[in-house]
Amino acid sequence: MTLPMASPARYEVVDPAFNRLVRQGAQLRKLATGCVWAEGPCWFAEGGYVIWSDIPNDRILKWSEREGMTVFRKPCNFTNGHTRDRQGRLVSCEHGGRRVSRTEPDGKVVTLVDRYRGKRLNSPNDVVVKSDGTVWFTDPPYGILSNHEGHQAESELGQNYVFRLDPASGSLTIVADDFDKPNGIAFSPDEKVLYVADTGRSHRPDGPHHIRAFDVGRDGRLSRSRVFAVIDPGMADGFRLDTHGNVWTSAGDGIHVFNPSGALLGKILIPERAVANCTFGGPDKTTLFITATTSLYSIEVSARGCQVP
Repeated sequence: MTLPMASPARYEVVDPAFNRLVRQGAQLRKLATGCVWAEGPCWFAEGGYVIWSDIPNDRILKWSEREGMTVFRKPCNFTNGHTRDRQGRLVSCEHGGRRVSRTEPDGKVVTLVDRYRGKRLNSPNDVVVKSDGTVWFTDPPYGILSNHEGHQAESELGQNYVFRLDPASGSLTIVADDFDKPNGIAFSPDEKVLYVADTGRSHRPDGPHHIRAFDVGRDGRLSRSRVFAVIDPGMADGFRLDTHGNVWTSAGDGIHVFNPSGALLGKILIPERAVANCTFGGPDKTTLFITATTSLYSIEVSARGCQVP
């Protein structure tokens, strides 16, 4: 199959404001395919490429306009979500290693954290780095439930937490302890709000399938928990925000876009079984890269991603 392939983007407009965020006539490009479960896209502006995880195949893939799809790392300890710190280093959640790791400029992969009070983490899932250098991540059990996305094992923690790591001191703190299966995580552009998905529906029909929002205090503590948006169909596996604070989240039928008040503005429909995640990239951060089950897609939008770098 020759890739990339393109077709006219299909939208579902709920609020006219959605039309200002997308581009009429934009093409949805299928950039790469052949994954079992594509996740965790992360953009590298200096190299003009995006990397993402193909979790069950235990590999990180890379795509650029010049080279197409290549293998970035294999094996990779069944990585899931990725982000970059303020120095541009890749920070990854590893199901297989049950850790959050960082890739140094020389390519060496080091452990940032793999235990809480002596007990192994479950299987870190998604991660974001705050401007103060702290690393915030979710730790559901998906990588230890079977050997499909990691290594089957019993949870040593007995619960699924959202954590905050201070790499300077090595201090690991639980910031939220009342999630079923915490998953996607991201900050608002001003970092005053933290968004965390709960994907408990993945293992029981009546489980949560929403994004929660928290106010973030100067001391790193979270307060004023509330349900920001309920995702239907599907769940909010992973998401990113634009510079105006709109949330662009994965769902069962595509990318759903919510304004900062939690109102659904519209959808970018994706022709795959389920969408896992997305990130902004391209020269102006106006290219939305989308991981959806077997494939990596992109679409040009009118919004700009807020992630740094």
